[in-house]
Amino acid sequence: MTDPVFFAPSRRYTAGEVANLTGSVLVDSGQSDISIEALAPASEGGEHALVFVDGRRNFALMQSLRAAAVLCPAEFAGKAPAGIAVLVHPRPQQAFAMVGRLLFPAAATPAPMTGETGISPHAHIDPSAHIEAGAIIEAGAIIGPRASIGSGSVIAPHAVIGPSCQFGRDGYVGPGASIQYALIGNRVIIHGGARIGQDGFGFVAGAKGPERVPQIGRVVIQDDVEIGSNTTVDRGAMSDTIIGQGTKIDNLVQIAHNVRIGRNCIIAGLSGISGSVTVGDNVTMGGGVGLADHLTIGTGAKLAARSGFMSNVPAGEIWGGYPAQPMAEAMREIAALRRLARARKSGDGGNS
Repeated sequence: MTDPVFFAPSRRYTAGEVANLTGSVLVDSGQSDISIEALAPASEGGEHALVFVDGRRNFALMQSLRAAAVLCPAEFAGKAPAGIAVLVHPRPQQAFAMVGRLLFPAAATPAPMTGETGISPHAHIDPSAHIEAGAIIEAGAIIGPRASIGSGSVIAPHAVIGPSCQFGRDGYVGPGASIQYALIGNRVIIHGGARIGQDGFGFVAGAKGPERVPQIGRVVIQDDVEIGSNTTVDRGAMSDTIIGQGTKIDNLVQIAHNVRIGRNCIIAGLSGISGSVTVGDNVTMGGGVGLADHLTIGTGAKLAARSGFMSNVPAGEIWGGYPAQPMAEAMREIAALRRLARARKSGDGGNS
């Protein structure tokens, strides 16, 4: 539920305003003044709440809705109970998310935890650091020598920005996060506990065991990237680790040294990308994906959750399994194994 203690709405919106803002069609113009002050799942709803319903499997929810307004596709519009404003949109969830960003801006872009503005007297700022006007450095944050922080960015309590790092404008670094050896663009969100720019896992066999290979590269993070809590991004060994513009990375993801990730990728939690992997633009990785080193993942590829990759994936293909292969082949193998299991069970008379 939407708890006003944590997330208070920015203001009240009307159904008519939501229609104009999202490009939706309000089925009954007489309902344009219906008030919207909250968001809720369609299964719960509530007074003054906006919900959305999309997909055939959710169609049954329409008849039992309790809400002020619903965003839905045109074919669902006639099934809403009387009194609920129906807003028709071809992509209801996308429109719903847009309204959410307007109603709850602090949930879309994290706000200062302490409510401070400017530079807290309890932050440690090296005299050689450059902090643009309008940046917020909260209590306990550490900004190292020659580092720079752009206007509008928030550095949360106990975050650490290392020497010579550059962090752009209108971004956010969460509590306890650390950034080293990194150049970071504008509107980047790095959630609490993330580690950016630490040593890559580079060792070579020596007479007395593994010996460290110095990691002298950087991390380069382009504009509009979001990195989840407790995710790690190793700096490059000699070249750079690069994360492309608009890419979104979930919590607990490991990105090793020299990895290059393209633009607008989505990487779900618990995924691990080994060293020197190249990922094209618009790639989607499900949760728990594992990639061996030096692979190339083509533009637009989709990698199924919990899959292990030991070979390159061509552009635009869907792969899954362990070891991963084209999804159609993986499904055929699963079907064949099921047939064999059934045949064996039948041949044993049902006894194992």
